[in-house]
Amino acid sequence: MVRDSAIRIPQSAIENMPHRERKNIRPGLKVAIVQKQAQRSGTQTLGVVKDLLTNSPFHPHGIKVRLEDGQVGRIQAIPEDKKQFFLSIHFGLLFNAL
Repeated sequence: MVRDSAIRIPQSAIENMPHRERKNIRPGLKVAIVQKQAQRSGTQTLGVVKDLLTNSPFHPHGIKVRLEDGQVGRIQAIPEDKKQFFLSIHFGLLFNAL
């Protein structure tokens, strides 16, 4: 049995996940995605959004997009600045390796 408190996500954590909300994604945005075949390794691909493929306003694993070069995957990070982007990719790879 899972207690309700065991699955609660802090509001601060939700606010730091803009890649999970469709309203924050638009064509032309630079993003890091994880393609389906790279989910186990966590390898991220950098690119520019061409099309949004997720129709729902929120997705727990990231909004699915097609990049301008045709690659498809779920957004893992949105580079607000270079330092934040590097840290999100770096720590994302570390967590995926655990």
